[in-house]
Amino acid sequence: MSIAAEANWPRAQLDADYTARDSCSLEDFERTIAAYLTRSQAALDLPNSRTDLVFDAAAGLGLDLFGTMPGELRPLVIFIHGGYWRGLSKQHSAFLAPMLAAQGIACAVPDYRLAPTVRMTDIVADTRNAFAYMWHEAEALGIDRHRIVVTGSSAGGHLAATLLQGGWQASLGLPEQPIAAAMPVSGLFDLAPIAASHVQDWMQFSPAEIEAFSPLRHLPVGTPRLTIVAAEHEAPGFHRQSQAYAKAVGAPCMIGARRHHFDVIFDLADADHPLGRELLRLVSG
Repeated sequence: MSIAAEANWPRAQLDADYTARDSCSLEDFERTIAAYLTRSQAALDLPNSRTDLVFDAAAGLGLDLFGTMPGELRPLVIFIHGGYWRGLSKQHSAFLAPMLAAQGIACAVPDYRLAPTVRMTDIVADTRNAFAYMWHEAEALGIDRHRIVVTGSSAGGHLAATLLQGGWQASLGLPEQPIAAAMPVSGLFDLAPIAASHVQDWMQFSPAEIEAFSPLRHLPVGTPRLTIVAAEHEAPGFHRQSQAYAKAVGAPCMIGARRHHFDVIFDLADADHPLGRELLRLVSG
């Protein structure tokens, strides 16, 4: 059965299966969100840190860039934050940067506009505009545009996967597949069951958005390297989505042992952890 067919399941089951908060206690959740901020603060002390680089003045959007070095073009990891498309920000999202900088890798964390103020169409456009800005300004920013890896958690995992889809790059002056590799974490890859759940209360997905922005329906163009990640402790829908996408793209689905939906991304920031090593492998090619 396809993930899209879940849209016909009872609303109560979908609400339960797609409530990420149920993967941990309230105390763990609050502690983890606080840690996003405190761990991200350390990135501000990295040499050459640049914050609020504007990529869309009209929308008031910027990104933070860490770990570059004058005179070098470094590989780049882009981390896209989660929050079910309605919460969090780039201020919560720079905790990968210190580990990556120690390995000679830059890290960028973009903002995007949040629901319910905007629609999914706008959120995806913001993410793609941020990517296009970094690709076109690569030399000025100290980025090797041929070694860009995208990752993100939950809603950010979904947005990372939408960057791999085809059909949008030419309008922004990009090659068919400008991304070298991707590592979506606890992502959502078909929006149909999400639109049949409580998430629809704030997202108001249209049928056109469900079709256009479901990565399972638009598999990556080209041959980017891919690894999919899910936490051991996830709401069931997130496991099903990650496993289905991994199968569809022919990529491994790594499980973050003893982690829940919100803290699994901390393992990507540990160069000695299997998930951290996998991220570095994707960067190195």
